[in-house]
Amino acid sequence: MAKYLFQVSYTASGTGGLLKEGGTSRRSMIEQVIKKLGGSVEAFYYAFGDVEVFVIADLPNDATAAAFSLTVSSRGTVTIKTTPLISPETIDEATKIDVGYHPAGS
Repeated sequence: MAKYLFQVSYTASGTGGLLKEGGTSRRSMIEQVIKKLGGSVEAFYYAFGDVEVFVIADLPNDATAAAFSLTVSSRGTVTIKTTPLISPETIDEATKIDVGYHPAGS
């Protein structure tokens, strides 16, 4: 399973839907959708500012995360930014890979 951070901002029509349905209703919907995709929601929070919802979810792979993100944003009620999250253990693995890169002129 891979972990993703979804940062969601509501459009005017999305905010209207949120006012009508409530916050817990939207959380339940997202949990159901993520579960249907074979994943789980680790965290779901509302916030003030440019980003109004933060979701951390486990999903099977990048294609599934992209399908979720594309489908949600295609409805026009939100904009969504998807960020893959990398574990410290994966960074440890990455530091051991010899990439063979050197800066120009060195």
